[in-house]
Amino acid sequence: MSEPLLRVEQLYTRLGKLRVVDGVSFAVQRQQTFALLGESGCGKSMTALSIMRLLPEVASIQSGQVEFNGRDLLMLPESAMRDVRGGDIGMIFQEPMTSLNPVLTIGEQIGETLRRHRRMHKRGAREEAASLLQAVGLPDAARRLGDYPFQLSGGMKQRVMIAMTLAGNPSLLIADEPTTALDVTIQAQVLSLLRRIQQQRGMGMLLITHDLGVVAEMADHVGVMYAGELVEIAPRAAFFDRPQHPYSQKLFAALPNGVQRDARLMSIAGNVPALDSEFIGCRFADRCESAFGRCRDEVPAWTQLADGHAARCHLLGMANEPKVVIVPPLVPTKPDSGKVLLSVANLKVHFPLGSGLLANKRNVVKAVDGVNLEIYRGETLALVGESGCGKTTVGKAIVQLQPVTAGHIVLNGVDLGALNKRQLHEQRAHVQMIFQDPFSSLNPHLRVIDLLEEGMVALGVERDSARRSHILTKLIDQVGLPANALQRYPHEFSGGQRQRIAIARALAVRPKLIVCDEPTSALDVSVQAQIINLLKDLQAEFNLSLLFITHNLPVADYLSQRIAVMYLGRIVEMGTSLEIMTQPRHPYTQALLAAVPSMVRPVAVGVDADVNINADIPSSINPPSGCPFHPRCVLVMPVCSEQYPEKLQMSKTHMVRCHAVK
Repeated sequence: MSEPLLRVEQLYTRLGKLRVVDGVSFAVQRQQTFALLGESGCGKSMTALSIMRLLPEVASIQSGQVEFNGRDLLMLPESAMRDVRGGDIGMIFQEPMTSLNPVLTIGEQIGETLRRHRRMHKRGAREEAASLLQAVGLPDAARRLGDYPFQLSGGMKQRVMIAMTLAGNPSLLIADEPTTALDVTIQAQVLSLLRRIQQQRGMGMLLITHDLGVVAEMADHVGVMYAGELVEIAPRAAFFDRPQHPYSQKLFAALPNGVQRDARLMSIAGNVPALDSEFIGCRFADRCESAFGRCRDEVPAWTQLADGHAARCHLLGMANEPKVVIVPPLVPTKPDSGKVLLSVANLKVHFPLGSGLLANKRNVVKAVDGVNLEIYRGETLALVGESGCGKTTVGKAIVQLQPVTAGHIVLNGVDLGALNKRQLHEQRAHVQMIFQDPFSSLNPHLRVIDLLEEGMVALGVERDSARRSHILTKLIDQVGLPANALQRYPHEFSGGQRQRIAIARALAVRPKLIVCDEPTSALDVSVQAQIINLLKDLQAEFNLSLLFITHNLPVADYLSQRIAVMYLGRIVEMGTSLEIMTQPRHPYTQALLAAVPSMVRPVAVGVDADVNINADIPSSINPPSGCPFHPRCVLVMPVCSEQYPEKLQMSKTHMVRCHAVK
């Protein structure tokens, strides 16, 4: 095999006392993709920043080699590294908005790279910038050069970041979670774009991700990282055929798929150990059911399993096999299909353009434009769709956090829109909301017990303080946190633990319905599994109804009995989870399913795996006429741009709105 493009040997990086990169070695071949996989806090991004020598001031590289094209980057002076960064090696960051300068136009930012690394003059740089934007699929590229970052959608901003990276003609591309913040359809576009550009330019790629589906679609080789070190390296096919390290196996088991609806997802107990710990044995031992005495006393060496496949585990090569972990079954929920808890009829939420005296009541944004749905007692209804389609607005309207323009929201037989302020206050305990980011929704100045007690006191759920304390002690145990958590503050918890606190806060007032707004989208797959299992357990115990808002179709399929697909303020398809996932009829639903990374994509009848939505979701300020999906639809007909399709009942439980469906 030829010399690799990038070779990292025994790289050690410290962040103060933290050993964030602890003896990492791997290689990236030319024209191939090496994926670094693992949970947050494992050291993946710090490895990339070490390679680029972009570490914060408090961090330092202790030892090791980073050999790129025959040169050790750690030995280069800073002046030479400036030519490497953005030139020979390009980097795409996770959040494009924080990487783009908000006060410079797109053209100025791409032009800066072209002038720095390719010595282009102003006119030539502008022409090349337009060409790069066109190459990454940005529509009307020449005009976009004058736009500022805030004028672009998330997918567009990520394409601009890719264009800026390509401006330096890199031979190695480092992509740090390039699709984490994007919808599944935009993710599919960006991954397809990266594959195409890599093939055209012959680049090597270091891909950093926690998403196994992205790894399945993109990687040639995989490195699994845990607590600052690599624990498994393998070719993609061997890794997905038979992962060897217990940590790798648990990552696979934590993913929801269509065949395990009644089984509990495998969650990984505990957290990634603190990186300032004095590690003696295997770093995963405290979270591994197969661990034995040697695991805690001796650091495991690499075991070579096959060509290119190796792992660090004492169990490998031994006669005894790892223990089979018995996952207890879920207590099945039993929705009462005869009792409607929530009925939403012709719900509309419109926002006038402008505010105050400048508000224009004739020109409005129709965020929600005629939504009808029902949720039964004990049922989970998933509301899915891309960002900007109105899902969260529906949820906020149901919990009365958003004024309603028209329509009716009837909860437990009570029309919430007909209530006065006092009556509405009395009903608030019946419906609660869990938000996407628990940290921003929890008051950082209050202890957990005060956060939970606040709602109980305000809504008069339990007036006796001793009784409240008893209830909250039991509740904090039910959501899987220790009793001493009640006396701590939100910043003392991990992201998954904070989400458990948010769930406990919602449950404290004994609601009948909980609106869950993307509660797992910011979490690692193992923590996501814990939260999903918890929601299912609590639903069975308290007979809760859930409106689960998400853009993750496998999670929606696992958690819900029915799925409603929303597009630009309207529901375009609704049915049982089985109907939506295996027999989708609307082209938009089919495109959402086709965009799911192949490792977790469900088998759906009539869905082409290569179907892709090439354009971004239109603005709701000026939506397309007729069916708003028609500019992006592969089945578009003349009638689609003229009138909105009528509701078509495919079965007793399956509804679709599409002119092409017969």
